[in-house]
Amino acid sequence: MAQLAPAAASSHGSLCKAHPGPRKKRPREMEPSMVSPSYDIKFQDLILFILEKKMGTTRRAFLMELARRKGFWVENELSESVTHLVAENNSGSDILEWLHFQNIKVSSQLELLDVSWLIDCMRAGKPVEMTEKHRLTVIRDHSDDPNAGSQKTISPAENYISQYACQRRTTLNNCNRIFTDAFDILAENFEFRENETSCLAFMRASSVLKSLPFTILSMKDTKGIPCLGDKAKSIIEDIIEDGESSEVKAVLNDERYQCFKLFTSVFGVGLKTSEKWFQMGFRTLSKIKSDKTLNFTNMQKAGFRYYEDLVSCVTREEAEAVSLMVKETVQTFLPDAFITITGGFRRGKKIGHDVDFLITSPGSTEQDEQQLLQNVINTWERKKLLLYYDLVESTFEKLKLPSRKVDALDHFQKCFLILKLHHQRVAGTKANQQEGKAWKAVRVDLIVCPYERRAFALLGWTGSRQFERDLRRYATHERKMILDNHALYDKTKRIFLKAETEEEIFAHLGLDYIDPWERNA
Repeated sequence: MAQLAPAAASSHGSLCKAHPGPRKKRPREMEPSMVSPSYDIKFQDLILFILEKKMGTTRRAFLMELARRKGFWVENELSESVTHLVAENNSGSDILEWLHFQNIKVSSQLELLDVSWLIDCMRAGKPVEMTEKHRLTVIRDHSDDPNAGSQKTISPAENYISQYACQRRTTLNNCNRIFTDAFDILAENFEFRENETSCLAFMRASSVLKSLPFTILSMKDTKGIPCLGDKAKSIIEDIIEDGESSEVKAVLNDERYQCFKLFTSVFGVGLKTSEKWFQMGFRTLSKIKSDKTLNFTNMQKAGFRYYEDLVSCVTREEAEAVSLMVKETVQTFLPDAFITITGGFRRGKKIGHDVDFLITSPGSTEQDEQQLLQNVINTWERKKLLLYYDLVESTFEKLKLPSRKVDALDHFQKCFLILKLHHQRVAGTKANQQEGKAWKAVRVDLIVCPYERRAFALLGWTGSRQFERDLRRYATHERKMILDNHALYDKTKRIFLKAETEEEIFAHLGLDYIDPWERNA
Protein backbone atom coordinates (compact mmCIF):
# COMPACT_ATOMS: atom_id res chain seq x y z
CA MET A 1 0.00 0.00 0.00
CA ALA A 2 1.11 3.56 -0.54
CA GLN A 3 1.11 6.58 1.72
CA LEU A 4 0.65 10.19 0.70
CA ALA A 5 3.23 12.67 1.93
CA PRO A 6 1.87 15.59 3.97
CA ALA A 7 0.94 18.83 2.28
CA ALA A 8 3.67 21.42 2.23
CA ALA A 9 2.85 24.73 3.83
CA SER A 10 2.94 27.96 1.85
CA SER A 11 6.13 29.90 2.51
CA HIS A 12 4.13 33.11 2.69
CA GLY A 13 1.59 31.82 5.20
CA SER A 14 -0.83 34.37 6.55
CA LEU A 15 1.59 37.29 6.35
CA CYS A 16 0.27 38.33 2.95
CA LYS A 17 -3.21 39.50 3.81
CA ALA A 18 -3.86 41.07 0.40
CA HIS A 19 -2.38 41.01 -3.10
CA PRO A 20 -1.97 44.23 -5.05
CA GLY A 21 -3.13 42.58 -8.28
CA PRO A 22 -6.61 41.37 -9.19
CA ARG A 23 -5.61 37.72 -9.67
CA LYS A 24 -7.40 35.36 -7.30
CA LYS A 25 -5.61 32.50 -5.61
CA ARG A 26 -6.70 29.08 -6.84
CA PRO A 27 -8.47 26.72 -4.45
CA ARG A 28 -6.00 24.99 -2.08
CA GLU A 29 -6.78 21.46 -3.25
CA MET A 30 -6.16 22.34 -6.92
CA GLU A 31 -2.64 23.72 -6.54
CA PRO A 32 -0.07 21.40 -8.19
CA SER A 33 2.45 22.09 -5.39
CA MET A 34 0.01 20.67 -2.84
CA VAL A 35 -0.30 17.28 -4.53
CA SER A 36 2.19 14.73 -3.15
CA PRO A 37 3.48 11.63 -4.89
CA SER A 38 2.92 8.13 -3.50
CA TYR A 39 5.72 5.79 -2.43
CA ASP A 40 6.10 2.03 -2.15
CA ILE A 41 6.37 0.68 1.37
CA LYS A 42 9.34 -1.64 1.78
CA PHE A 43 9.14 -2.27 5.51
CA GLN A 44 5.62 -3.50 6.32
CA ASP A 45 6.35 -4.42 9.95
CA LEU A 46 7.13 -0.84 11.01
CA ILE A 47 4.51 1.89 11.22
CA LEU A 48 6.04 5.23 12.19
CA PHE A 49 4.62 8.40 13.67
CA ILE A 50 6.84 11.49 13.98
CA LEU A 51 5.94 13.78 16.88
CA GLU A 52 5.81 17.47 16.03
CA LYS A 53 6.18 18.60 19.68
CA LYS A 54 9.49 20.51 20.07
CA MET A 55 10.43 19.53 16.51
CA GLY A 56 8.36 21.97 14.51
CA THR A 57 6.10 21.59 11.49
CA THR A 58 8.72 22.16 8.78
CA ARG A 59 11.30 19.69 10.13
CA ARG A 60 8.61 17.08 10.78
CA ALA A 61 7.29 17.41 7.21
CA PHE A 62 10.84 17.03 5.84
CA LEU A 63 11.53 13.88 7.88
CA MET A 64 8.17 12.35 6.96
CA GLU A 65 8.84 12.94 3.26
CA LEU A 66 12.39 11.57 3.53
CA ALA A 67 11.27 8.44 5.41
CA ARG A 68 8.56 7.74 2.85
CA ARG A 69 11.06 8.08 0.02
CA LYS A 70 13.20 5.44 1.74
CA GLY A 71 10.23 3.05 1.86
CA PHE A 72 9.05 3.54 5.46
CA TRP A 73 5.39 3.50 6.39
CA VAL A 74 4.71 6.89 8.06
CA GLU A 75 1.29 7.78 9.45
CA ASN A 76 -0.02 11.33 9.58
CA GLU A 77 -2.03 10.61 12.74
CA LEU A 78 -1.18 8.62 15.83
CA SER A 79 -3.28 5.49 16.38
CA GLU A 80 -3.10 2.04 17.93
CA SER A 81 -1.60 0.68 14.71
CA VAL A 82 1.58 2.77 15.13
CA THR A 83 4.54 0.69 16.30
CA HIS A 84 7.30 3.33 16.53
CA LEU A 85 6.94 6.92 17.77
CA VAL A 86 9.87 9.20 16.92
CA ALA A 87 10.51 12.43 18.85
CA GLU A 88 13.16 15.12 19.16
CA ASN A 89 14.25 16.89 22.37
CA ASN A 90 11.61 14.98 24.37
CA SER A 91 12.09 12.60 27.27
CA GLY A 92 10.02 9.47 27.72
CA SER A 93 8.04 11.31 30.42
CA ASP A 94 7.37 14.21 28.03
CA ILE A 95 5.87 11.82 25.48
CA LEU A 96 3.75 10.03 28.09
CA GLU A 97 2.33 13.39 29.14
CA TRP A 98 1.65 14.36 25.52
CA LEU A 99 -0.17 11.06 24.92
CA HIS A 100 -2.26 11.68 28.03
CA PHE A 101 -3.09 15.24 26.91
CA GLN A 102 -4.30 13.97 23.53
CA ASN A 103 -6.34 11.17 25.13
CA ILE A 104 -5.11 8.78 22.42
CA LYS A 105 -5.09 5.00 22.83
CA VAL A 106 -1.81 3.43 21.72
CA SER A 107 -0.32 -0.02 21.78
CA SER A 108 1.35 -1.07 25.04
CA GLN A 109 4.24 -2.27 22.84
CA LEU A 110 4.76 1.16 21.25
CA GLU A 111 8.46 1.98 20.91
CA LEU A 112 9.42 5.52 22.00
CA LEU A 113 12.48 6.54 20.02
CA ASP A 114 14.77 9.52 19.68
CA VAL A 115 15.03 11.08 16.22
CA SER A 116 18.65 9.85 16.07
CA TRP A 117 17.27 6.35 15.38
CA LEU A 118 15.36 7.61 12.34
CA ILE A 119 18.41 9.49 11.07
CA ASP A 120 20.51 6.34 11.41
CA CYS A 121 17.80 4.47 9.46
CA MET A 122 17.88 7.10 6.70
CA ARG A 123 21.66 6.73 6.38
CA ALA A 124 21.40 2.95 6.21
CA GLY A 125 18.39 3.02 3.90
CA LYS A 126 16.65 0.49 6.15
CA PRO A 127 15.58 0.00 9.76
CA VAL A 128 18.56 -0.26 12.11
CA GLU A 129 18.78 -1.96 15.49
CA MET A 130 17.24 0.01 18.36
CA THR A 131 19.87 0.52 21.05
CA GLU A 132 19.66 2.11 24.51
CA LYS A 133 20.82 5.44 23.10
CA HIS A 134 17.80 5.41 20.77
CA ARG A 135 15.09 4.39 23.24
CA LEU A 136 13.25 6.97 25.32
CA THR A 137 12.22 5.13 28.46
CA VAL A 138 10.78 5.87 31.87
CA ILE A 139 12.24 3.53 34.43
CA ARG A 140 10.48 2.28 37.54
CA ASP A 141 12.30 0.14 40.10
CA HIS A 142 10.75 -3.29 40.72
CA SER A 143 13.60 -4.85 42.71
CA ASP A 144 11.22 -5.74 45.55
CA ASP A 145 9.05 -7.83 43.23
CA PRO A 146 10.45 -11.38 43.00
CA ASN A 147 8.42 -12.01 39.86
CA ALA A 148 9.81 -9.01 38.00
CA GLY A 149 13.16 -7.90 36.74
CA SER A 150 15.18 -5.23 38.51
CA GLN A 151 13.58 -2.57 36.37
CA LYS A 152 10.75 -2.18 33.92
CA THR A 153 10.04 0.22 31.10
CA ILE A 154 6.67 1.89 31.61
CA SER A 155 4.45 1.62 28.58
CA PRO A 156 2.50 4.73 27.45
CA ALA A 157 -0.71 3.05 28.57
CA GLU A 158 0.40 3.10 32.23
CA ASN A 159 -0.23 5.95 34.66
CA TYR A 160 2.28 8.71 35.21
CA ILE A 161 2.64 11.79 37.39
CA SER A 162 2.22 15.04 35.49
CA GLN A 163 4.55 17.99 35.94
CA TYR A 164 1.44 20.20 36.10
CA ALA A 165 -0.49 20.53 39.37
CA CYS A 166 -3.68 21.05 37.33
CA GLN A 167 -3.39 17.42 36.18
CA ARG A 168 -2.86 16.03 39.66
CA ARG A 169 -5.54 15.56 42.30
CA THR A 170 -4.14 16.92 45.54
CA THR A 171 -6.24 16.53 48.66
CA LEU A 172 -5.41 17.66 52.20
CA ASN A 173 -4.23 14.11 52.94
CA ASN A 174 -0.49 14.69 52.59
CA CYS A 175 1.48 11.45 52.91
CA ASN A 176 4.85 13.21 52.69
CA ARG A 177 4.54 16.13 55.10
CA ILE A 178 8.04 15.65 56.51
CA PHE A 179 9.45 16.41 53.05
CA THR A 180 6.95 19.05 51.93
CA ASP A 181 7.36 21.04 55.15
CA ALA A 182 11.10 21.13 54.48
CA PHE A 183 10.59 22.24 50.87
CA ASP A 184 8.08 24.91 51.94
CA ILE A 185 10.61 26.39 54.39
CA LEU A 186 13.32 26.47 51.71
CA ALA A 187 10.91 28.01 49.18
CA GLU A 188 9.91 30.68 51.68
CA ASN A 189 13.55 31.50 52.43
CA PHE A 190 14.29 31.93 48.72
CA GLU A 191 11.18 34.09 48.40
CA PHE A 192 12.48 36.30 51.22
CA ARG A 193 15.75 36.59 49.29
CA GLU A 194 13.82 37.29 46.05
CA ASN A 195 15.37 34.27 44.33
CA GLU A 196 12.33 33.41 42.22
CA THR A 197 13.90 30.49 40.32
CA SER A 198 14.91 28.53 43.43
CA CYS A 199 11.67 29.44 45.19
CA LEU A 200 9.58 28.03 42.33
CA ALA A 201 11.74 24.90 42.12
CA PHE A 202 11.03 23.99 45.75
CA MET A 203 7.36 24.99 45.50
CA ARG A 204 6.94 22.62 42.56
CA ALA A 205 8.82 19.85 44.36
CA SER A 206 6.60 20.30 47.42
CA SER A 207 3.48 20.41 45.26
CA VAL A 208 4.16 17.14 43.46
CA LEU A 209 4.92 15.28 46.69
CA LYS A 210 1.65 16.51 48.22
CA SER A 211 -0.25 14.76 45.43
CA LEU A 212 1.34 11.34 45.92
CA PRO A 213 -0.96 8.61 47.28
CA PHE A 214 2.01 6.90 48.96
CA THR A 215 4.79 7.82 51.39
CA ILE A 216 8.35 8.06 50.12
CA LEU A 217 10.40 5.63 52.17
CA SER A 218 13.57 5.33 50.08
CA MET A 219 15.22 7.13 47.17
CA LYS A 220 14.01 4.49 44.71
CA ASP A 221 10.48 5.75 45.42
CA THR A 222 11.40 9.09 43.79
CA LYS A 223 12.13 7.56 40.39
CA GLY A 224 9.84 8.84 37.65
CA ILE A 225 8.51 11.71 39.80
CA PRO A 226 8.76 15.04 37.95
CA CYS A 227 9.85 18.39 39.44
CA LEU A 228 12.45 16.81 41.73
CA GLY A 229 15.81 18.37 40.93
CA ASP A 230 19.13 17.24 42.37
CA LYS A 231 18.84 19.69 45.28
CA ALA A 232 15.36 18.49 46.21
CA LYS A 233 16.47 14.86 46.04
CA SER A 234 19.45 15.56 48.29
CA ILE A 235 17.07 17.08 50.88
CA ILE A 236 14.85 13.97 50.67
CA GLU A 237 17.89 11.72 51.06
CA ASP A 238 19.09 13.66 54.14
CA ILE A 239 15.69 13.35 55.80
CA ILE A 240 15.42 9.63 55.00
CA GLU A 241 18.89 8.96 56.43
CA ASP A 242 19.04 11.42 59.35
CA GLY A 243 15.42 12.31 60.06
CA GLU A 244 16.07 15.97 59.23
CA SER A 245 17.83 18.21 56.74
CA SER A 246 20.86 20.18 57.91
CA GLU A 247 20.12 22.79 55.25
CA VAL A 248 16.56 23.31 56.49
CA LYS A 249 17.83 23.42 60.07
CA ALA A 250 20.31 26.13 59.08
CA VAL A 251 17.52 28.20 57.50
CA LEU A 252 15.34 27.92 60.61
CA ASN A 253 18.27 29.16 62.72
CA ASP A 254 19.12 31.96 60.30
CA GLU A 255 18.51 35.39 61.84
CA ARG A 256 17.45 36.98 58.58
CA TYR A 257 14.88 34.26 57.89
CA GLN A 258 13.50 34.52 61.42
CA CYS A 259 13.15 38.31 61.16
CA PHE A 260 11.47 38.22 57.74
CA LYS A 261 9.10 35.53 58.99
CA LEU A 262 8.22 37.73 61.95
CA PHE A 263 7.97 41.04 60.08
CA THR A 264 5.82 39.69 57.22
CA SER A 265 3.38 38.25 59.76
CA VAL A 266 2.19 41.83 60.27
CA PHE A 267 -0.73 42.75 58.00
CA GLY A 268 0.54 45.25 55.42
CA VAL A 269 4.24 44.40 55.68
CA GLY A 270 5.98 42.99 52.61
CA LEU A 271 9.51 42.09 51.59
CA LYS A 272 10.74 45.65 50.94
CA THR A 273 9.62 46.88 54.35
CA SER A 274 11.07 43.78 56.02
CA GLU A 275 14.41 44.36 54.30
CA LYS A 276 14.39 47.99 55.40
CA TRP A 277 13.67 47.13 59.02
CA PHE A 278 16.27 44.34 59.04
CA GLN A 279 18.95 46.64 57.62
CA MET A 280 18.06 49.24 60.26
CA GLY A 281 18.89 46.66 62.92
CA PHE A 282 15.39 45.80 64.14
CA ARG A 283 14.88 42.26 65.38
CA THR A 284 11.63 42.43 67.37
CA LEU A 285 8.16 43.90 66.72
CA SER A 286 8.13 45.67 70.08
CA LYS A 287 11.22 47.70 69.09
CA ILE A 288 9.63 48.55 65.74
CA LYS A 289 6.34 49.68 67.28
CA SER A 290 8.10 51.87 69.85
CA ASP A 291 10.40 53.57 67.34
CA LYS A 292 9.27 57.17 66.80
CA THR A 293 11.17 57.66 63.52
CA LEU A 294 9.19 55.08 61.55
CA ASN A 295 6.13 56.03 59.54
CA PHE A 296 3.57 53.25 59.22
CA THR A 297 0.85 52.98 56.60
CA ASN A 298 -2.76 52.75 57.78
CA MET A 299 -2.72 49.06 56.87
CA GLN A 300 0.40 48.47 58.99
CA LYS A 301 -1.08 50.42 61.91
CA ALA A 302 -4.11 48.13 61.79
CA GLY A 303 -1.81 45.14 61.48
CA PHE A 304 -0.02 46.07 64.71
CA ARG A 305 -3.22 47.09 66.52
CA TYR A 306 -4.95 43.74 65.93
CA TYR A 307 -1.80 41.63 65.61
CA GLU A 308 -2.66 38.88 68.11
CA ASP A 309 -6.04 38.23 66.53
CA LEU A 310 -4.76 38.34 62.94
CA VAL A 311 -1.86 35.92 63.46
CA SER A 312 -4.18 33.40 65.11
CA CYS A 313 -5.91 31.09 62.68
CA VAL A 314 -9.46 31.66 61.49
CA THR A 315 -11.52 28.52 62.11
CA ARG A 316 -14.14 27.15 59.74
CA GLU A 317 -16.82 28.04 62.29
CA GLU A 318 -15.57 31.63 62.31
CA ALA A 319 -15.45 31.69 58.51
CA GLU A 320 -19.07 30.50 58.35
CA ALA A 321 -20.11 33.21 60.82
CA VAL A 322 -18.38 35.86 58.68
CA SER A 323 -20.10 34.38 55.62
CA LEU A 324 -23.50 35.02 57.22
CA MET A 325 -22.50 38.61 57.98
CA VAL A 326 -21.41 39.17 54.39
CA LYS A 327 -24.55 37.60 52.89
CA GLU A 328 -26.91 39.51 55.17
CA THR A 329 -25.33 42.84 54.25
CA VAL A 330 -24.68 42.29 50.54
CA GLN A 331 -28.15 40.95 49.81
CA THR A 332 -29.66 44.04 51.42
CA PHE A 333 -28.41 45.94 48.36
CA LEU A 334 -28.34 43.13 45.77
CA PRO A 335 -31.01 40.54 46.68
CA ASP A 336 -30.07 38.18 43.82
CA ALA A 337 -26.32 38.30 44.52
CA PHE A 338 -24.30 35.09 44.65
CA ILE A 339 -21.75 35.16 47.48
CA THR A 340 -19.22 32.33 47.32
CA ILE A 341 -16.50 31.64 49.87
CA THR A 342 -13.22 31.03 48.02
CA GLY A 343 -9.59 30.37 48.94
CA GLY A 344 -8.57 27.60 51.32
CA PHE A 345 -11.99 27.23 52.90
CA ARG A 346 -13.52 26.36 49.51
CA ARG A 347 -10.76 23.77 49.12
CA GLY A 348 -11.87 22.11 52.36
CA LYS A 349 -9.40 23.59 54.84
CA LYS A 350 -10.51 23.84 58.46
CA ILE A 351 -8.33 26.86 59.29
CA GLY A 352 -6.97 29.86 57.39
CA HIS A 353 -5.48 33.32 57.78
CA ASP A 354 -8.36 35.20 56.17
CA VAL A 355 -11.72 34.65 54.50
CA ASP A 356 -12.24 35.50 50.80
CA PHE A 357 -15.60 36.03 49.10
CA LEU A 358 -16.52 36.39 45.43
CA ILE A 359 -19.66 38.45 44.84
CA THR A 360 -21.57 38.56 41.56
CA SER A 361 -25.15 39.32 40.56
CA PRO A 362 -26.98 38.32 37.35
CA GLY A 363 -29.42 41.22 37.53
CA SER A 364 -27.12 44.04 38.64
CA THR A 365 -26.08 47.03 36.59
CA GLU A 366 -22.54 48.33 36.38
CA GLN A 367 -23.55 51.16 38.71
CA ASP A 368 -24.97 48.68 41.24
CA GLU A 369 -21.67 46.82 41.28
CA GLN A 370 -19.64 50.00 41.66
CA GLN A 371 -21.70 51.17 44.64
CA LEU A 372 -22.04 47.82 46.40
CA LEU A 373 -18.82 47.68 48.41
CA GLN A 374 -19.11 51.30 49.53
CA ASN A 375 -22.66 50.59 50.73
CA VAL A 376 -21.43 47.51 52.60
CA ILE A 377 -18.60 49.50 54.19
CA ASN A 378 -20.99 52.25 55.30
CA THR A 379 -23.34 49.68 56.86
CA TRP A 380 -20.60 48.00 58.87
CA GLU A 381 -19.22 51.35 59.98
CA ARG A 382 -22.63 52.33 61.36
CA LYS A 383 -22.84 49.02 63.20
CA LYS A 384 -19.26 49.53 64.53
CA LEU A 385 -18.13 46.24 62.96
CA LEU A 386 -15.49 47.71 60.65
CA LEU A 387 -11.99 47.97 62.10
CA TYR A 388 -10.12 48.72 58.86
CA TYR A 389 -10.76 48.76 55.11
CA ASP A 390 -8.92 49.43 51.86
CA LEU A 391 -11.24 49.80 48.87
CA VAL A 392 -9.67 49.19 45.44
CA GLU A 393 -11.76 50.44 42.56
CA SER A 394 -12.28 48.32 39.44
CA THR A 395 -10.01 48.90 36.45
CA PHE A 396 -11.60 46.08 34.48
CA GLU A 397 -13.14 48.39 31.85
CA LYS A 398 -9.68 49.87 31.15
CA LEU A 399 -8.06 46.44 30.92
CA LYS A 400 -6.85 45.39 27.50
CA LEU A 401 -7.62 41.67 27.24
CA PRO A 402 -6.02 39.24 26.99
CA SER A 403 -3.74 40.22 29.87
CA ARG A 404 -0.27 38.68 29.70
CA LYS A 405 0.57 39.61 33.29
CA VAL A 406 -0.42 36.17 34.47
CA ASP A 407 0.48 36.51 38.15
CA ALA A 408 -0.77 40.07 38.56
CA LEU A 409 -3.83 40.78 40.72
CA ASP A 410 -7.04 40.91 38.74
CA HIS A 411 -8.77 44.17 37.84
CA PHE A 412 -12.08 43.66 39.64
CA GLN A 413 -13.30 45.91 42.41
CA LYS A 414 -12.21 44.54 45.77
CA CYS A 415 -11.99 45.50 49.42
CA PHE A 416 -9.48 44.31 52.02
CA LEU A 417 -11.04 44.56 55.48
CA ILE A 418 -10.65 43.74 59.13
CA LEU A 419 -14.03 42.92 60.66
CA LYS A 420 -15.11 42.68 64.28
CA LEU A 421 -16.58 39.19 64.70
CA HIS A 422 -18.52 38.81 67.94
CA HIS A 423 -18.02 35.45 69.60
CA GLN A 424 -21.76 35.04 70.09
CA ARG A 425 -22.14 34.73 66.30
CA VAL A 426 -19.74 31.79 66.19
CA ALA A 427 -21.09 28.32 66.89
CA GLY A 428 -19.41 26.69 69.89
CA THR A 429 -17.38 29.79 70.89
CA LYS A 430 -17.67 31.77 74.11
CA ALA A 431 -16.23 35.15 74.99
CA ASN A 432 -12.99 35.21 76.93
CA GLN A 433 -14.31 36.36 80.28
CA GLN A 434 -10.82 36.90 81.69
CA GLU A 435 -9.98 39.52 79.08
CA GLY A 436 -13.51 40.77 78.85
CA LYS A 437 -13.18 40.75 75.06
CA ALA A 438 -16.31 39.52 73.29
CA TRP A 439 -15.02 39.72 69.72
CA LYS A 440 -12.14 38.82 67.42
CA ALA A 441 -10.59 40.80 64.56
CA VAL A 442 -10.79 38.79 61.30
CA ARG A 443 -9.26 39.53 57.90
CA VAL A 444 -11.81 39.48 55.06
CA ASP A 445 -11.45 40.08 51.30
CA LEU A 446 -14.47 40.95 49.14
CA ILE A 447 -14.23 40.75 45.33
CA VAL A 448 -16.99 41.93 43.00
CA CYS A 449 -16.91 40.69 39.40
CA PRO A 450 -19.26 41.00 36.40
CA TYR A 451 -21.62 38.03 36.17
CA GLU A 452 -20.26 36.84 32.80
CA ARG A 453 -16.74 36.62 34.32
CA ARG A 454 -17.76 34.69 37.42
CA ALA A 455 -16.34 31.29 36.35
CA PHE A 456 -12.87 32.69 35.64
CA ALA A 457 -12.83 34.76 38.84
CA LEU A 458 -14.03 31.81 40.95
CA LEU A 459 -11.38 29.53 39.49
CA GLY A 460 -8.63 32.09 40.10
CA TRP A 461 -9.63 32.98 43.66
CA THR A 462 -10.09 29.37 44.76
CA GLY A 463 -6.39 28.51 44.43
CA SER A 464 -4.17 27.00 45.53
CA ARG A 465 -1.36 29.30 44.46
CA GLN A 466 0.63 26.53 42.80
CA PHE A 467 -2.46 25.00 41.20
CA GLU A 468 -3.32 28.35 39.58
CA ARG A 469 0.25 28.95 38.46
CA ASP A 470 0.45 25.54 36.79
CA LEU A 471 -3.03 25.88 35.28
CA ARG A 472 -1.96 29.08 33.52
CA ARG A 473 1.42 27.63 32.57
CA TYR A 474 -0.34 24.61 31.10
CA ALA A 475 -2.72 26.84 29.12
CA THR A 476 0.20 28.78 27.67
CA HIS A 477 2.63 25.96 26.88
CA GLU A 478 0.32 23.08 26.03
CA ARG A 479 -2.77 24.78 24.58
CA LYS A 480 -1.46 28.10 23.23
CA MET A 481 -4.02 29.94 25.33
CA ILE A 482 -3.94 32.75 27.88
CA LEU A 483 -5.88 32.19 31.11
CA ASP A 484 -6.36 34.66 33.94
CA ASN A 485 -9.08 35.69 36.39
CA HIS A 486 -10.93 37.54 33.62
CA ALA A 487 -10.99 35.33 30.54
CA LEU A 488 -9.58 32.47 28.45
CA TYR A 489 -8.09 33.47 25.11
CA ASP A 490 -7.21 31.04 22.31
CA LYS A 491 -4.15 32.47 20.55
CA THR A 492 -4.45 30.03 17.65
CA LYS A 493 -8.08 30.84 16.84
CA ARG A 494 -7.75 34.44 18.11
CA ILE A 495 -10.99 34.25 20.04
CA PHE A 496 -12.16 34.44 23.65
CA LEU A 497 -13.72 31.20 24.87
CA LYS A 498 -16.91 31.63 26.87
CA ALA A 499 -17.54 29.72 30.07
CA GLU A 500 -20.32 29.86 32.63
CA THR A 501 -18.77 27.27 34.95
CA GLU A 502 -15.34 26.09 36.03
CA GLU A 503 -16.08 22.76 34.33
CA GLU A 504 -16.35 24.53 30.98
CA ILE A 505 -12.95 26.18 31.46
CA PHE A 506 -11.34 22.80 32.16
CA ALA A 507 -13.09 21.40 29.07
CA HIS A 508 -11.75 24.23 26.87
CA LEU A 509 -8.26 23.36 28.11
CA GLY A 510 -8.76 19.65 27.45
CA LEU A 511 -8.35 18.85 31.15
CA ASP A 512 -10.28 16.52 33.41
CA TYR A 513 -12.28 18.57 35.90
CA ILE A 514 -10.71 18.74 39.35
CA ASP A 515 -12.94 19.55 42.31
CA PRO A 516 -11.88 22.42 44.62
CA TRP A 517 -11.01 20.02 47.47
CA GLU A 518 -8.50 18.32 45.13
CA ARG A 519 -6.66 21.56 44.28
CA ASN A 520 -4.54 21.76 47.45
CA ALA A 521 -1.29 21.80 45.49
